[in-house]
Amino acid sequence: MGFLALWTDSLRALLRDKGVALLVFGAPVLYGFFYPWFYGNEVVQRVPVAVVVQDASGLARQMLRFAQASPRIDPQIVTGDEGIAQQALLRGEVMGYALIPRGLKRDVVRGAGVVVPVYANGAYPLASKQVQYGFAEAFGTVSAGVELRRLQAGGQSALQAAASRSPVNAQAVALFNPTEGYGAFVVAAVAVLILQQTLLMGGALFTGTLREQGLAHAGARVWLARLLALCVPGWLAGVFYFGWIFLWQDYPHGGNPAGALALLAVFVPAVAGCACLLGWWLADRERALQVVLFTSIPLAFLGGFTWPVEALPEPLQWVRWLSPSTAGIQASLRLNQVGAPVAVVGPYLGWLGGMAVGSWGALLWLGDRRVS
Repeated sequence: MGFLALWTDSLRALLRDKGVALLVFGAPVLYGFFYPWFYGNEVVQRVPVAVVVQDASGLARQMLRFAQASPRIDPQIVTGDEGIAQQALLRGEVMGYALIPRGLKRDVVRGAGVVVPVYANGAYPLASKQVQYGFAEAFGTVSAGVELRRLQAGGQSALQAAASRSPVNAQAVALFNPTEGYGAFVVAAVAVLILQQTLLMGGALFTGTLREQGLAHAGARVWLARLLALCVPGWLAGVFYFGWIFLWQDYPHGGNPAGALALLAVFVPAVAGCACLLGWWLADRERALQVVLFTSIPLAFLGGFTWPVEALPEPLQWVRWLSPSTAGIQASLRLNQVGAPVAVVGPYLGWLGGMAVGSWGALLWLGDRRVS
């Protein structure tokens, strides 16, 4: 058979195996539609909170009104007993609370430093962030008004008071995540891991089946055709994510399209090679699914986007590079979201290319070896 016929036959074999076809063709499409849906709101808003007001002054009431007007938080409990707020926090009825202490107005008039404690449930980082930011913005606005009135009382005009309080105006702009949303942050990185895990499971499943049926030792040309056939769904899924899902979900995208294609050109073969080596080693159709599913969450933390790499134990900082997703995620974020030139991600592409060459070479050698 010619090589093109071998490649076509291998592609048909992938499609005939319903389990493999579902993993390498169907799963990326399903994930592309449903995984971003959970993060559709991007930013958490109107987080339920409590406000403990122990000061009866007009300033305390003004702080409460500003907290109620904040889009980030929703004060559902207003009380003078901190114990009630604590119990509501423990029961999960609110995600945090602020304590406006007694003597607040008196201390402000005296010019003494005033501290307004804010407590948030750290088990939910997104909600905790909104609780802290919401109270900080509300109380900070009130504090700015108090400071302006104090400066005007000292003889400054309204313009002079504004300039004295804020001599340098700073405006923070998120360049590569304009909405500062969680979906735009996590999906852009997890998409690469989804591409890897679906192709890894499908390829290992395919190779495990060949091992069970005694068809693994088929020669180097046959294995080269099989590997190229396995790359086809990986490349299609990559173009589907980078070229349409990111656009459809309005995630930062298109920074360097040519660089993204170059990434797929080396990332997919590296994953395909690792998938077949894994299936060869396990030599069992179902075992590959169990192993790869177990590794998904650890690989997400080892990818370097959800957890600081420097905080990982040193052995893990080295081991994580055995997964193509580590280099793939770092390169993808730079190319797709930031728009970096290919030269910047050269080391990542080189590492993926080396993994592809090494894994393909090992498979061609294994496939051409005859069992004595």
